[in-house]
Amino acid sequence: LRTAALKFISSHSKPATASRGSCGMASSGYKQDLPPEGGYAPFNFKRVPAKVVMSGYRMFGIFAVFTGFSWYMLKNSIVRKKLFEIEAADGHNALQPLLLAERDRLYLKQLKKNREEERELMKDVPGWEVGTYYGERLYKTISPDTHLDPVADEFFAHAEPKRASEIWHYWDTNF
Repeated sequence: LRTAALKFISSHSKPATASRGSCGMASSGYKQDLPPEGGYAPFNFKRVPAKVVMSGYRMFGIFAVFTGFSWYMLKNSIVRKKLFEIEAADGHNALQPLLLAERDRLYLKQLKKNREEERELMKDVPGWEVGTYYGERLYKTISPDTHLDPVADEFFAHAEPKRASEIWHYWDTNF
């Protein structure tokens, strides 16, 4: 059995060789490529330098002009931006007192509305004074003429919901 296996392996391990002279197909018309008659044309392998369009001095001059113009435009845009910022700050500073006065007016208007609403709601309660708790001050450690800002629930207690959402930022910036 062993000799049969070795014989099988040795017969299949050698490649079959064909003769070099024949192609295997006699009628294929095989013809090898050859160079043309008289040979190929000479190949130009010499260095062909690039055509000089501008000299180095001219290129540097153009670079300097463009760079100078770019710096000039950059400086102008920075100055222009700074002027716009100054103008915006001036407008803001001019309107700030008006906006603060309007905020304070709306704040005091809402406080007055709250006091009037408290007076109307508690008019039938005996011994009730507006701004106190049955005639007693809420905070006894501070002087009576000191104003304390109310908490948000008290401040917006009698405001309409739409109005409260509009003036929320007026109340919020007081603290």
